[in-house]
Amino acid sequence: MKFGILGSGSWGTAIAKILTDNGNKIQWWNRSEKAIEQFKQKKHNPQYLTTARFDVNKLQLTTNAQDVIKHSDIIIIAIPSAYASEVLLAMPKNIFENKKIISAVKGILPNENILLNQFLLQNFNVKLENYFALLGPCHAEEVAAEKLSYLTFAGIDEAFTENMLQYFKTDYINTIANKDIIGVQYAAVLKNIYAVAAGMAHGLNYGDNFLSVLIANSADEMAGFLRKAGIVNAEVGYMEHGINANNKLHANYAASVYLGDLLVTCYSLHSRNRSFGNMIGKGYSVANAQLEMCMVAEGYNAAKCMFLINQTIQTDMPIAKTVYNILWNSMNVKNGFKEIEKGLV
Repeated sequence: MKFGILGSGSWGTAIAKILTDNGNKIQWWNRSEKAIEQFKQKKHNPQYLTTARFDVNKLQLTTNAQDVIKHSDIIIIAIPSAYASEVLLAMPKNIFENKKIISAVKGILPNENILLNQFLLQNFNVKLENYFALLGPCHAEEVAAEKLSYLTFAGIDEAFTENMLQYFKTDYINTIANKDIIGVQYAAVLKNIYAVAAGMAHGLNYGDNFLSVLIANSADEMAGFLRKAGIVNAEVGYMEHGINANNKLHANYAASVYLGDLLVTCYSLHSRNRSFGNMIGKGYSVANAQLEMCMVAEGYNAAKCMFLINQTIQTDMPIAKTVYNILWNSMNVKNGFKEIEKGLV
C-alpha cells in the first residue's frame, strides 16, 4: 500500500510518525516550501511535534497536493475541518477515482455543515465503501513521546478496515476496527464540544467533583444524540460478541472510540479544546482565545454545526447548546454554567 497524507499539523505529523516507524514510505503534502526544507535539514516538523524524529528517506515531501494523491493508493486527510473544503475543492473532480480515503478530520466541515464523507460524495463521488475514519482515543503529543495509545479505524468494508490495522500497529500503538462509520465521526465532533465545556468549568474554578458530573452528563447527552440519529452502538453496559476475524466484541458506546475519547479530550492537558474552553472560562474573548491558541480548536465550529444539525435530529442537548450560546451568541460564561448546574443529574 502507498500512503499519502494531506495535512502537516500535529495530528498529520503523528500519523506520519506512526506509518514511517512501521516501515512505510509516505507521500506528504505541506503548504510551505520553507517548512519542507527545514524538515529535510532537521529531520523533524519545524512547526509541530518537534520532538518526533523522522527517517527522511521514507518521506516524499511536496507542496503539490495533487501529486500526493496521484502517487498514493490510500489518502489520509488530516486537514483541520475549517480548511478542508477549501483545499479539496481546488482538486479535479476525478482525483479520488480508485483511491481509498481515510479521514483524520475530527470535525464537521463548517462551510457546508456536513461530515467529510458527505462532502466527498457530493463533490467527488467517493462512495462510503471507499471511505474510512481514523480516530482515537489518541493525542498527537503522546504519539510523539511514544506513550501507548489507541487508534480506531471505522469503515463499512470490514475486511479492508481490519487489513488497515497492520500498517499502523507499533510498540506504542494498539489498533481497533469498528464498522460504525457515521457514529464515530459524530462522537468525535461532540466530544470536542464537551471538552470545551470541561475547560470552561476549569477556568471558572469548578472542582473535580463538578467536572466528573459534567462529563458523565455529557456522555449521556452524546449517547442520546447518537441513538436518535440512528446509531446502533449507543448503548452503555452492553457488549455483543463479535463475528469478525479476531472474534472480538462489537464496540458499544462505552468503548474507547466513544466514551474513552470523550474522557481523554475532557481531562488531558494536551487537549486543545479543553485549553480553549479554559481560556473562555477565565474571561478571554473568543477572538483572544483563538489568537492565544495558535492552533485550531475544533470544538468552536463544532458547537455551531451540531446546534444546526440538531435542529433536524431534535434531541435534548443542554450542555452542547449552552457551549454554542457562550461561543456564538455572547452568553456570559458564568450565567451559562449556572444554567448547566440546574440540569445535571
